[in-house]
Amino acid sequence: MEGYRGITKWVTGKYGRWITLAVWIAVVLVLSFMWPNVNSQEKNNESNLPESAQSVQAEQMANKQFPGEDGSPALIVWKREGGIEVEDIQKLQALTKQWQQSPLPYMERVVPLHQLPIPAVMSQLSEDRSTLVFPVIFDEQADPDQLKEGITQLKQDVTDQFADDPFSVSLDDKEKLSARITGPVGIQIDATGLFKNADVSLLIGTVLLVVVILLLIYRSPILALIPLIAVGFAFGVTSPILGYMAQQGWITVDAQAISIMTVLLFGAGTDYCLFLISHYRQMLTVEANKVRALVSAFRGSAGAIAMSGLTVVLALFALLLAEYGPYQRFAVPFSISIFIMGIASLTLVPAMLAILGRVSFFPFIPRTPQMQEERAKRTGKTGRVQKKQANPSDSRVGRLVVSRPWSVIVATLLLLGGLASFSPQIKYTYDLLSSFPSNMESREGFTVIGEQFAVGKLAPVQVIYDSNGKPTSVEENLSALPFVSNVSEPQVGKENKEIIAHNIELNINPYSIEAMEYIPAIRSAVEQSLQQAGLSEVEQKVWIGGQTAAQYDTKVIGQRDTQLIIPVVIGLISLLLLVYLRSIVATIYLIATVVLSYFSALGLGWIIFHYGFGVEAIQGAIPLYAFVFLVALGEDYNIFMVSRIWQKSRYLPLKQAIREGVSETSSVITSAGIILAGTFAVLASLPIQVLVQFGTVTALGVLLDTFIVRPLLVPAITAVLGRAAFWPGLHRKVNSGQLNSSTTMEES
Repeated sequence: MEGYRGITKWVTGKYGRWITLAVWIAVVLVLSFMWPNVNSQEKNNESNLPESAQSVQAEQMANKQFPGEDGSPALIVWKREGGIEVEDIQKLQALTKQWQQSPLPYMERVVPLHQLPIPAVMSQLSEDRSTLVFPVIFDEQADPDQLKEGITQLKQDVTDQFADDPFSVSLDDKEKLSARITGPVGIQIDATGLFKNADVSLLIGTVLLVVVILLLIYRSPILALIPLIAVGFAFGVTSPILGYMAQQGWITVDAQAISIMTVLLFGAGTDYCLFLISHYRQMLTVEANKVRALVSAFRGSAGAIAMSGLTVVLALFALLLAEYGPYQRFAVPFSISIFIMGIASLTLVPAMLAILGRVSFFPFIPRTPQMQEERAKRTGKTGRVQKKQANPSDSRVGRLVVSRPWSVIVATLLLLGGLASFSPQIKYTYDLLSSFPSNMESREGFTVIGEQFAVGKLAPVQVIYDSNGKPTSVEENLSALPFVSNVSEPQVGKENKEIIAHNIELNINPYSIEAMEYIPAIRSAVEQSLQQAGLSEVEQKVWIGGQTAAQYDTKVIGQRDTQLIIPVVIGLISLLLLVYLRSIVATIYLIATVVLSYFSALGLGWIIFHYGFGVEAIQGAIPLYAFVFLVALGEDYNIFMVSRIWQKSRYLPLKQAIREGVSETSSVITSAGIILAGTFAVLASLPIQVLVQFGTVTALGVLLDTFIVRPLLVPAITAVLGRAAFWPGLHRKVNSGQLNSSTTMEES
């Protein structure tokens, strides 16, 4: 506590408060001038799978033994309901001739339709002659902005050639020719565009939400701006630091990470500010000197704020243990942003409160009873003297949890347990396209290809194996699999003639959950064929690649990360709670209740998505994302409330300490929970399913924790356990005469 006292005296002192503000301004300006902002260092085309993944190794083997022409394809899907006409083909031929003579920006090559006779082109149409697909190959090193430049020019050339814009024509139009761009280039551009648009939408939506909620709660426009200013300064420091780290190649940041980091900063950052602001307002009603009130408020909340921030930082740093790219890319940006926000909450926010004082709460300024009386006499409005506040022990929730704790425990466990029972029923998908809006161009084009051509042609599975020069039955065994519609002729490796490859077309959607589960069966069939040919160590001689295999690897690696990171996060938070609370018993039930609320949020989310909106599967990354955020952020509220109970239990009977602790923290934690849940709920307004699902589940978890776990379950368990909840820590009662001492007042 001595350390906190020293910080408080500095940041709230006559000169220290201004110096603190000046230091923050200087740091933001200097860092912004020296280093690039994080948005300028986005990389949205980084691989999500590690080098050890089977599909990545298969891709490397294919590039070595079966090299094709490099490049990233943009698949142009042309469709006319009544059938593509000869005139359409002639215009397409004119386009390919134009692009071959004057390449599009960052274009490598194009299929030369103009060199083929019209009957040859017509033979490539779909069975009903309504659809044609041909690729335009772009530089695989081009970033999304460069690719978008090339595609923009492509669309302009198409519009000029057809004297119309086929890309704006509905796919169901019975007369006009429509066009859509899909494939790797189209998907990459659409994904990047979604997250770029999300940045602006998130920022506007989150700021408006926080301002509105703060105004409703505190009815003070000045106070509503203080957390926003603090978050702005924190982001102003975080952005160039992360930008510099990304520029040096130490970390990789993408649009998705930056979007969620913005939400996290506003949600968690506002919570930390509220923990101090609410305590400050309370102290201003009993302390006339605004600085002493602020010092007392700081000492009573700084420990919980620091502990809460450290809990989140360490939990997020645990994501560095992940092998899956998006998990890893989240770790450093999220951790650093919360760490800097924690520093801002403990320095910048008290400095601003010290500068503004009671004016922070204008027009509803908190005053002591004596100040109210003096003001009333001075203004002549004696009838408006502030009424005595109700005793905190009169809280109905506080009385309930100490008078009927077992009833509360049983009721809350039944509710949370019932919701959690739905979590094992959840199905997961690892298909990026399924996260896009159904009307997005790349998804529409992909859907047309699946409807008009053999579904397996969308993304064939590539099987590569080392035959050691021996004849095998691989082709026959693969063809016999019930889910395989076609096996290509064998290809021989360029450098090693004993390396053989086949492309397998599945008879179901290769991006579906069912297709993904067939990858082990394909590998098993190849390995058995090699064993039958007399080969040994066959598991080292088989490589399975393609999009379906990549999705399977994503599932396996994601499960590995989840099984590793969840215990690590629980262990780290448990250790911090032990150090802070010095109670094994409290640590156990605080962790258990937050984990229960996590599974309840997953179950409730599944009920809403699956039974409410007919969603067949949610994104596979949701469980780990939600766990790290809910467990880390959920413990914030428990720490804040339990630390208050702990403080009061030193000089009050435990039941009274619980009643008052629950009552005093109820409003601030409820406010903080609503704001945090609201900021995550903003994600659900975006047209990206992975963010909709993540935002919804996290918001639900925060609300369950705010309204059920924190005010009911945790204090009820504490009441049942009694002093055993503190074990092995010891808390001695102080003399009742000390209750009105300054020390007690500062710690209350």
